Amino acid sequence: MNIALWITAALLALFFAAAGFMKTFRPIAEIRKMPWAATMPETSIRLIGIAELLGAVGLNVPLATGIAPILTPIAAACLAVLMIGAARTHVRINDPRSATVTTLVLAAACIVVAAGRFAGIAG
Repeated sequence: MNIALWITAALLALFFAAAGFMKTFRPIAEIRKMPWAATMPETSIRLIGIAELLGAVGLNVPLATGIAPILTPIAAACLAVLMIGAARTHVRINDPRSATVTTLVLAAACIVVAAGRFAGIAG
């Protein structure tokens, strides 16, 4: 189970690092071409990007280094909440169903990592 959690967390970290980098550093005009960002304030988009970047680091680094390993499941849980919010946004703006499903799958994977890591730390 531990290997599966590491692999899942690593894949999630890659995804969230890429998504966070895009939201944080791309010109806002390019980001606004996406339906979910059309009316969202720039500050919100940039903060979501920073949250995704921090979450990507938090998914693996604390547990791998042994420094504050409790931050790993917390990061996974926070990313799950972020993805549930993203799914709600996709539904609200009538995005294609695939966008909502993708964010819910990511949320579910984050929940699996959070639960597995909380159990590992507690047990």
